[in-house]
Amino acid sequence: MDDHEPRAVRPFRFPTAFTILFALIILVAALTWIIPAGQYERALNPALDRDVPVAGTYAEVEPNPQGPIDILMAPIAGLYDPATNEANAIDVAVFVLMIGGFISVVSATGAINAGIGWAMTRLEGREKWMIPVLMGVFAFGGTTYGMAEETLAFYGLLIPIMLAARYDAVTAVAIILLGAGVGVLGSTVNAFATVIASDAAGVPFTQGLGLRLVILALCWLASVIYVMRYAEKVRKDPTKSLVHDLKAENEAHFLSAHQGERVTFTGTHKVVLALFGASFLIMVWGVVAGGWWMGEMSAFFLGMAILIGIVARSGEKNFVEAFVNGARDLLGVALIIGLARGIVVVMDAGRITDTVLHWAELSVGGLGEVAFINVMYWLQVLMSFFVPSSSGLAVLSMPIMAPVADFAGVGRDLVVTAYQSANGLVNLINPTFAVVMGALAIGRVPYERWLRFMWPLLAVLTLIIMVSLSLATLIA
Repeated sequence: MDDHEPRAVRPFRFPTAFTILFALIILVAALTWIIPAGQYERALNPALDRDVPVAGTYAEVEPNPQGPIDILMAPIAGLYDPATNEANAIDVAVFVLMIGGFISVVSATGAINAGIGWAMTRLEGREKWMIPVLMGVFAFGGTTYGMAEETLAFYGLLIPIMLAARYDAVTAVAIILLGAGVGVLGSTVNAFATVIASDAAGVPFTQGLGLRLVILALCWLASVIYVMRYAEKVRKDPTKSLVHDLKAENEAHFLSAHQGERVTFTGTHKVVLALFGASFLIMVWGVVAGGWWMGEMSAFFLGMAILIGIVARSGEKNFVEAFVNGARDLLGVALIIGLARGIVVVMDAGRITDTVLHWAELSVGGLGEVAFINVMYWLQVLMSFFVPSSSGLAVLSMPIMAPVADFAGVGRDLVVTAYQSANGLVNLINPTFAVVMGALAIGRVPYERWLRFMWPLLAVLTLIIMVSLSLATLIA
């Protein structure tokens, strides 16, 4: 072997959310040895029904630096406090597992696949109207339960249909990835973004729901118009396609493999989908009128999963397998919640949380309310590149960012909306987000072409979000 033969360079792989968050725990523990310890005086906020820091009362206190044992205990304490056995995020983690099982039971009935296949059949020959219909379906999944990884199953079904209709792979990828992504951007009752973030911020997730509906509707409409215009341009002149040079290769790959199989959309499927949609409406009612929170919502989705299993006649074995597999798929999310909350545990134990809040208070002291909420939005955009996980970022950032809003006179629900909008926007193009890279790989769309397709729309969506946040801040 030639000693001078160049070694193969291993491609850089961005760390997972687990690694990033654990590294942050270590970093924060190290900072407890450097940053001065301090605390605010607390007073009861009747609107939040909890004690909050009082601006202008910060004072330094005796430091309590965190060591290696504290670092290892932090993820555990992030879920529950071993000293008092009090829950920190264990209730949120259980809720995530229950809703994961619920979604898996619904998916296992085939109702979602059959419903989309039915919509495609009804619109055959009028394929351009498939764009708003399907983007609406995927947006509903995004806004209600953060539909992301589940979309990967639909690319193989939709891409051949779009190619046969004289569109291109970019159009098909946009319908799914952008449809679900805009739904997440405008999350209304999404358990993995809005609910977790609101819980961490100390406000009901129904607070700010109207603004999120407005953002969802406007961003969905802008995205539909953008995709339809692009699709029509490609249909009239295939050379306008961003993947025109790959046209023959893509058609050979997708159309030859397309079997044209459609699942029959049965009456049972319709009932299952009706129950699925009603579940989220009932959840909102339960929180607003019934005083539900994590425990009650977990029990509710367990009950709905059982009801859907009975309606679909899944059978005991298939039901249990589907539910357990769904919960298992989201076990990583549940652990991330504890890991991310562990960062706050270390900061609190090290008595530097209030010091960070004090610095934030000073930094936003001269900002007006509108400037504050827009700065908050861009801070969340930046953090989303490094922590693409919506649940991880929510638990990481909300305990710090929400109290800062109190100092600026801005509602905490607006901070939650700024977070979820920023995270949803970034995850439409985020190379550290596996769903984006997986979708582009399946669709055979090079990443740089996707960026070329997306950048004008990103500018429009950003404008919609910033204007909506600004107007809501002024009106509040």
